[in-house]
Amino acid sequence: MSISDYGIGTSAAERRPWLVLLGLALGLCITNGFARFAYGLLLPAMKSELGWSYAQAGWLNTANALGYLVGAVLTMVLIGRIGPARLFSFGIVTTTLALLVTGYDPALWWQTLWRVLAGVFGALSFSSGGALAARLFVDSPRKNALAIAFLFGFGGGSGIVLAGGALPLMLEWYGPASWPMGWYLVGAACVVFAPLSLWASESLRPPGQGARVRPPRLPLLRMLPEIAGYAAFGLGYIVYMTFLSAWMTEQGAGGGLIASVWVLLGVCLCLSPFVWRPVFARFASGLPLAMILACIAVGSGLAVIYPSGPGLVLSAVVFGLSVFMAPGAVTNFTRHNLPMESWGAAISLYTVVFAVSQTIGPVAAGWLGDRSGDIGNGLLAAAVILAAGALVALLQRPIPEG
Repeated sequence: MSISDYGIGTSAAERRPWLVLLGLALGLCITNGFARFAYGLLLPAMKSELGWSYAQAGWLNTANALGYLVGAVLTMVLIGRIGPARLFSFGIVTTTLALLVTGYDPALWWQTLWRVLAGVFGALSFSSGGALAARLFVDSPRKNALAIAFLFGFGGGSGIVLAGGALPLMLEWYGPASWPMGWYLVGAACVVFAPLSLWASESLRPPGQGARVRPPRLPLLRMLPEIAGYAAFGLGYIVYMTFLSAWMTEQGAGGGLIASVWVLLGVCLCLSPFVWRPVFARFASGLPLAMILACIAVGSGLAVIYPSGPGLVLSAVVFGLSVFMAPGAVTNFTRHNLPMESWGAAISLYTVVFAVSQTIGPVAAGWLGDRSGDIGNGLLAAAVILAAGALVALLQRPIPEG
């Protein structure tokens, strides 16, 4: 059995599947690693330079999450009509444009506008990218599990390595006022990565207009524990990614330590597929998501409980080896338990749930930080929510056929 059996273009996808996968991963580097998380690195400088409160700073990631929600809903509506390949390509091009113009104006309305649009466009590629990667190596469960894990782990991790290694040092060298330059650098990197991403999506686009078949209805009640666990992921993980740099700055960390922690975080993200591949290949239940959420909770809490250099390093390792595997876990669950024609709809549904929950996390944690005078309390609250999500995900059982 090959991907051609499912009506997928086979020219490059069959001859060079790993290069196609790399292109998809670089697409997620743009829409996930850069569009979602570069802001967390630039946040301390923007907050200081523009006089924002923690709630205002958190609002911009909430705005991004609201846009992500809109994009996720659009993906659910459009993926069966347009096909995932075209949605992926459109999201790559528009996200790149959004990042290039973000640094043009410091006004809060301008920043809000482009954070929203980056969320809308990024969600189109994120959901469709997972559906495309799930179609690679369909005759090899081990390679397919690695492909799914690699997409989310290397895709987001490479963006964090690059942004984490460059942006804190740039801000330390040129000062907080240089934050617009950071957005231009991120946008330029997107321009470099986009061509291979667009080629990869075109390689997986079937001839003609793409899928137009109405997928079967999803067994929502039988998916409920996995959905609830993924909601807890969206609510909790984004707090760490938004406020880690701000927390470290409050603890007196310099640009070198901040950059080192973020680079380590990104490297661990890139390595995480190899850690979780055996788990993905073996289990069709909610156990992989539960294990991942538990690790993310531990990583989030460690940064606050042990805010010294070694504690932050350990936090980055535990968090980084786990966080981007949560999307991989629900994609893997979908592949194990649902027919292929339902994959796009199921992954889009998970993305909507994730998008709804993550709109709450940054602004709620920012509000808690403002009220208590310590953003560490927001990080600890997020760790508790993640741990609760792990317990719920444990209730998920494989879905029998029929």
